[in-house]
Amino acid sequence: MADKLLGGRYAVQDRIGIGGMATVYRGLDQVLGRTVAIKMMLPQYATDPSFAARFKQEAQAAAALQSPYIVGVYDWGKDGDTYYIVMEYLRGTDLKTGIRNHGALDCRKVAQIGSQICQALSEAHRHDIIHRDIKPQNIMVQPNGNIKVMDFGIARAKNSHLTADNSVLGTAHYVSPEQTQGKELGPTSDLYSLGIVMYEAATGRVPFDGDDAISVALKQVNEQPVPPSRVNPNVDATLEGIILKCMRKNPAERFQTADELRRVLNDYLAGRIVNLGEATSLISAGPTQAMNRQQAGGRTQAMPRAAVGMSPATTGRIPTTQTNRPGMQVPEEKPAGKGKVAAIVIGVIAAIAIIAGVAMSVLGGNSSAKAMPNLEGMTADEATAKLAEYGDGWFVVSTSEQYDDNIEEGKLVSQNPARNTQCEKGTKVKLVFSKGKEPAVTVKVPNLKNLTPAQAEEALAAVNLKGAVGDSVESTDVESGKVASQDQQAGSDAKEGDTITYHISTGVGSADAGNHAGWSKSSAISDLNSAGFTNIDTSNSQYSDEVEAGCVISQSPTGKQGKDTQITLIISKGSRPSSGGNGGNAGGNGGTSGGGSETPSTDSSSDSTQSNG
Repeated sequence: MADKLLGGRYAVQDRIGIGGMATVYRGLDQVLGRTVAIKMMLPQYATDPSFAARFKQEAQAAAALQSPYIVGVYDWGKDGDTYYIVMEYLRGTDLKTGIRNHGALDCRKVAQIGSQICQALSEAHRHDIIHRDIKPQNIMVQPNGNIKVMDFGIARAKNSHLTADNSVLGTAHYVSPEQTQGKELGPTSDLYSLGIVMYEAATGRVPFDGDDAISVALKQVNEQPVPPSRVNPNVDATLEGIILKCMRKNPAERFQTADELRRVLNDYLAGRIVNLGEATSLISAGPTQAMNRQQAGGRTQAMPRAAVGMSPATTGRIPTTQTNRPGMQVPEEKPAGKGKVAAIVIGVIAAIAIIAGVAMSVLGGNSSAKAMPNLEGMTADEATAKLAEYGDGWFVVSTSEQYDDNIEEGKLVSQNPARNTQCEKGTKVKLVFSKGKEPAVTVKVPNLKNLTPAQAEEALAAVNLKGAVGDSVESTDVESGKVASQDQQAGSDAKEGDTITYHISTGVGSADAGNHAGWSKSSAISDLNSAGFTNIDTSNSQYSDEVEAGCVISQSPTGKQGKDTQITLIISKGSRPSSGGNGGNAGGNGGTSGGGSETPSTDSSSDSTQSNG
């Protein structure tokens, strides 16, 4: 496949990936001189009209989406029996590989990735396009830490009829219950898949696994996920609540738009209070217990009794409202016995008592504690002054700073304890304030001259710079297809993430050398220089009765020529000098020597010659 040229423009280079429908190659756009990714449909699908239509649809759908978090699509076409899509070439690694290599990510990074994916989905959903295959393999993490969503291969517009509504597409570990059941999909289906992506990023594993795709798909429909904090205790309650709301089985109970979820994630990142609604509000609970499944008659799986009003799968964090509890199968419903009813009543009374006790504490029943105030948006001086209002020594404050791209410099990033927390006198309070956006590291701009575009991009990426191809230029010293010049001088300072524009040589080029016969020497040279000709030979000169001295007698070659061609100009020396007087003297001399006869002189060039008899 290497060296194949698609559409007379895109040179196919090495293979960089293969998927279910297509193979992806690195390529070179020979017109713009930039590295691209070329997705080529596998031969077994190229002859299938439905797959070909879907492939075309992918290109058209993705090309309409403009977002810094979506891989750009430049072109698509058919070359022989092969369909191809030309895309932005990305450097980095996919999120799946990152999780596999490094394990669970910290909560802030999970939320940042989730927020960026939301921005990509928001752009797609605005165009009525449902991605349908959000998974870590389709999330590329770039060297600067930002992500791009890839592969709209099975995305389709809501009004598209290329596939039946009951077609189940996507990867079983990440599909929504409605997608598994072949129901109509909407934006909340992509948000369910995003919830699973964040779950895996936060815990290092998928929530549902099995021996085959069917068993995993059934779990997506019937089972509740183990709360992330039971897999990774470092997952905090708020992020856990966000993830589990995304993964509700009923689409109406999830976040309804990508913008809504993005705002919640950004509030979480900014340390603001996140309101997830009653279904995911935090409650008090005892220590979580490990699941202990026991088989009863090979059918019913029992679990340890959970706290009153809580689903066993969410003990310790978040209550659920689902009827089917994870890991439990209820073969049939039976009327509750009197003892069970009494236990429920007692449990309800106990729960009410607990809630009343908490309310008393919050409302001031505990006079030895005070609620932590909300310091959001305050500077360090404002926050410490606010805490000082509670009395000397009530709060022991320590402050620190960190870079934060989302919070204005000097403003609060986070507070611990959180607001409304009941605090005793002497409570230690940790406040983190923003230092603003993290300044980029200064790097040296590499010398790109004489490099191929691919080599130039690699040289820039090595120092965390980006490349952009500017207008092509002619060059007498750089061969066509390589970098002839760059806008920012090699060796100068730049910031990581800056874009360096470079220009690709088209070779020496050609121009019309014209015919400068009759022109003055200086005017001819000036005109040829303006046309791009610099190799001009004016060393030859001749006498001419027709052309004035100092002017061009003839030029060679003339017309359109390569600009490195040598142009030879013959320059006039003016008319030949007169030769009559010399002939007379010669005749006289001949006569003196005796018997001499004078013959006419012959002027072959610039000198007179004579023959004596």
